[in-house]
Amino acid sequence: MNEHYIEALKALAEPNRLRLLWLLIQVNQRITIAEAMDVTGDTQYNASRNLKTLYKAKLLTQEKQGKWVYYTLMPQFEPHLEKLVESVRSLPQEGFVDIMSRCKKRLSMRVNGECMVGPNSDEWLGKVS
Repeated sequence: MNEHYIEALKALAEPNRLRLLWLLIQVNQRITIAEAMDVTGDTQYNASRNLKTLYKAKLLTQEKQGKWVYYTLMPQFEPHLEKLVESVRSLPQEGFVDIMSRCKKRLSMRVNGECMVGPNSDEWLGKVS
């Protein structure tokens, strides 16, 4: 049995990780831990742990750029993992309206496509209040 597939299934069994993967699939952009924190409302520990778990399950890639680590959807070449990602992509958007709205607001704060604002900043709090 394929270990990556089992790890991916385990990772997606947790609702917050499923939401994060769905979000990364839909926005088709990389995301930092700070952005994930603001979008999901998670603590730094939880956002970081969830992204790391998806990374270890070979569903995301990570790239350090300056002080930020960016996570991106990993291209899948194994058919069973590709179908798993496609099944997450096809989940109904109704359950994700709030997180998508928050993500669009958070990503709009970028400068030249780069995250410049830490989590829970006054600028962010002003956008969501």
